[in-house]
Amino acid sequence: PLIAVHGTSGTRGRWPPILPYMEPHLSVYAMDRRGRGASGDAEPYVFAREFEDVAAVVDGIAGETGGPVNLFGHSYGAVCSLEAALRTGNLRRLVIYEPPLPVDKPVIPPEPLAEVAAATATGDREKIVTTFVTKIVRVPPGELEMLRGMPSWAERIEAAHTIHRELNALDHDYELDLDRFRAITVPTLLLLGSESPSFLKNATHALAGVLPNARLHVIEGQAHNAPDGVPEEFARLLVDFVTGTA
Repeated sequence: PLIAVHGTSGTRGRWPPILPYMEPHLSVYAMDRRGRGASGDAEPYVFAREFEDVAAVVDGIAGETGGPVNLFGHSYGAVCSLEAALRTGNLRRLVIYEPPLPVDKPVIPPEPLAEVAAATATGDREKIVTTFVTKIVRVPPGELEMLRGMPSWAERIEAAHTIHRELNALDHDYELDLDRFRAITVPTLLLLGSESPSFLKNATHALAGVLPNARLHVIEGQAHNAPDGVPEEFARLLVDFVTGTA
């Protein structure tokens, strides 16, 4: 079993590009984080509840399947997965793809964060998502149109109200202590796009320096959305690592 945890603006519906290449080998459990899809929400928003959510899903599926499970987190979901790994003993292997850890604060530049805040206040969901994708994630030219053309774009728009609170949590609510992650001893694969922005590269390399049982793989020519850009290659990396063939 592999649990997949999406990032900011995503839902469990962002994984179909890679699922056909994974499902012959893995039982994939794609969760909706709170505030979107099939999951409920609660106010006020507390970042730590997300960590507990992921740990609860891990423990629940481990109980159902009778043994440790594998966990994959992307972006904000990768931070949630790292923290969940400190809260459960039911992990077998861990895959972390570009966690926006606040190694260099602020993680989010003030100007685009203000744009997201203003669009959130007016309910302009399209503006929220496009600002996030182009000015914060900084997708390469042309990738925005690729994302807009995917079925998951409508779900990103529907979840747009969650974006500002998650960005705010990274810079204002989350106290980073990298040394805590030394306690994560399960085999871990760190994934990084060669074209990703420096704040994601810095965070991933910092994490590689503290995890005792991790290896780093750079996906050439890709940035923060490799599951969409090179789905077969990305799925192969996950399958090979989780099944122990690489």
